[in-house]
Amino acid sequence: MGKIEGFGRMSSTDKTLVTIASFNEIESLPKLVEGIFRAAPQVDVLVIDDNSPDGTGDWCDRRAAEDPRLRCLHRQQKLGLGSAIVAGMQYAIQHEYRYVVNLDADLSHSPQYLQDLLTGMEPADGPPVDVMIGSRYVPGGRVEGWPVRRHLMSRAVNLCARCLLGLGPRDCSGSYRCYRTEALARLDLGKIRSRGYAFFEEILWLLKRQGAQFGEVPITFVERRCGTSKISFREAVAAIWTIFRLGLTNWLGF
Repeated sequence: MGKIEGFGRMSSTDKTLVTIASFNEIESLPKLVEGIFRAAPQVDVLVIDDNSPDGTGDWCDRRAAEDPRLRCLHRQQKLGLGSAIVAGMQYAIQHEYRYVVNLDADLSHSPQYLQDLLTGMEPADGPPVDVMIGSRYVPGGRVEGWPVRRHLMSRAVNLCARCLLGLGPRDCSGSYRCYRTEALARLDLGKIRSRGYAFFEEILWLLKRQGAQFGEVPITFVERRCGTSKISFREAVAAIWTIFRLGLTNWLGF
């Protein structure tokens, strides 16, 4: 799983773990961690760092030595976004967190929505939710700073996911989500195929097959302010191909 630094205290079942996959995010990660603890001081944060050469992992270790709410999982090489998120989920299951929230390291996801995601997991007027999605595509949600091509790529991936996988959420590709750890524990996370951006559709599809309940709260997604984007046209095509393969299983049982 990797080497973990920090966290001297045990977690309890009412706790929330926020996971952040990082690779070369030294410009944004310190600001993001501070923003998370301002917005939700009760949470713990786990950074999954794939041996960033820019010193991201080293910063995490120094900061974790000062704050027991932060820890860092060090991996020896870049293994993919999906596998990093799975590692965070497995940690949350192992340490019996109630919820695990994932958000991007590049400041595209504002910590101000954390409480909305957590509150939405236990709605007063309905059944408990297993995945609450920070959605760009429900009323009140939006995207800032994307070129037209990026909008089209995102819409195409979401359309494919809803049609081929039978998913109900409007935003199936966004990574800002709160998961009920109990629901994740029912999955065999080691068998997830996707290692890139198709992970977000695949995990929803697997949870849907287990009878999971989904919800969405609006967020504003802001194009990264630091570093360089890690998604490309090739990544989008690969995601659509993975969704197509999963769709064959969904509709034809292959």
